[in-house]
Amino acid sequence: MRKDKIIKPVIMCGGSGTRLWPLSRKAFPKQFIPLYKGKSLFELTLDRVAPLGDVLAVSGDDYRFFVQEIGEKTGLNLTQILEPCGRDTAPAMGLAAAFKGDPDDLLLFCPADHFIPGSDEFRGMVSGASDLASKGWIVTFGVQPSGPSTAYGYIETGKEIRSGVCKSVRFHEKPDVETALEFLSSGKFLWNSGIFLIKRSVLLEALEAFEPIIYDKCVASMANAKQDGAFWRPGAEFIDATKKSIDYAVMERATNIAVVPFNGVWSDVGSWDAMFALSEVDQDNCGKLGVTENIHSIDSRNTLVHASDRRFVVTIGTQDLVIIDTPDALMVSALDQVEKIKSVVSELDTAGRAEVHEHRRVARPWGAYDSIDQSDRFQVKRITVKPGARLSLQRHNHRAEHWIVVKGTALVTRDDETFLLQENESTYIPLGAVHRMENPGKIPLELIEVQSGTYLGEDDIERFDDEYGRRTQAKSELG
Repeated sequence: MRKDKIIKPVIMCGGSGTRLWPLSRKAFPKQFIPLYKGKSLFELTLDRVAPLGDVLAVSGDDYRFFVQEIGEKTGLNLTQILEPCGRDTAPAMGLAAAFKGDPDDLLLFCPADHFIPGSDEFRGMVSGASDLASKGWIVTFGVQPSGPSTAYGYIETGKEIRSGVCKSVRFHEKPDVETALEFLSSGKFLWNSGIFLIKRSVLLEALEAFEPIIYDKCVASMANAKQDGAFWRPGAEFIDATKKSIDYAVMERATNIAVVPFNGVWSDVGSWDAMFALSEVDQDNCGKLGVTENIHSIDSRNTLVHASDRRFVVTIGTQDLVIIDTPDALMVSALDQVEKIKSVVSELDTAGRAEVHEHRRVARPWGAYDSIDQSDRFQVKRITVKPGARLSLQRHNHRAEHWIVVKGTALVTRDDETFLLQENESTYIPLGAVHRMENPGKIPLELIEVQSGTYLGEDDIERFDDEYGRRTQAKSELG
């Protein structure tokens, strides 16, 4: 065995964050939204773990450009494994373990959406547990409960391995209130942080012993993985991996689990209650999130408000409320009822409401677009293109477009001609014309696009050239 302990952080980037709707949505979940002092939870996770070693991210195709862009923002060239489909945490961790590397590497698995402000303390805690992981222990980190929470899973601790570190007796799912009170009063239970430090070979051996199908499919799919720029695409074998969490697959069955006390503050930011704790709070316990200068409260108590940059929000005499305002959806809930939001999102999804999946502002690898207005025969969008970026070469069969540049310079391709558009200039893209827009400048390009036609769906797109590796036709994608 190597004497040095190589720690390789693995960030798990899945999860839709439905309990933070309408701010978090399936197409743009909470881990990528700037929630804390202008940074996303994923960016904060990168800041925290990158000093430990080279970072590997496991994400899905839908989130690959969010991960890549934030990695570039923090100055990291991330390696990404793209799951062909969601199969829960056990197969996702299996992919990372089966990726190239030394069997003695220590893999630090971290969810992308946790809030841990003490980065130095966190790294010290992980480094201090590395000798246990090197000896073959599966190390997990348990958080001392601050109350009888029903939002977290619990770890029942047993015999002490060394001072402060115990063996795990059992992992428990999220309990009801009565059970949570029993856990808390016993003093033997810790919250399950979902963070694990495991030797690569130990994780693979555990999966092979307990979940041979997951093991076989992960190893086979990584053996057939193809590199696509900064991305690794596992083989199709992964699709047949059993869908199962790592708790069910390994943690509830293994006997070599060491529970290390978590040092510092931890939150999985899984609810608006948790977000309340991260907000700016005034003397009346009113919390502010988002564009806080757009919030004004009078005689309000114990109220959480999120405001966007589109609207001014005023509360008068409110008490025990959660008010979340976004450009296309407003949620108002009693504070003690806000956990029901997951059921509401499920109902909206069944009803076919687009707000469940998409924000009005949609991020793309080249920039973003914001749907300003629409009707049955027209649609207006504000498009932002990053410096040096360009949309795919494409055409539409059911709509024409007008482009008006409001900031920067656009290089436009329209059939056989290419030309520049400056600020306050415009052009027309006829139905069926092959076209492309790109930003040759050093500042973001902003323009207004007016679409008109008989069908305005985003699946009316035929791509001829795309540097982002997207399919020729992709539903719900502009550019």
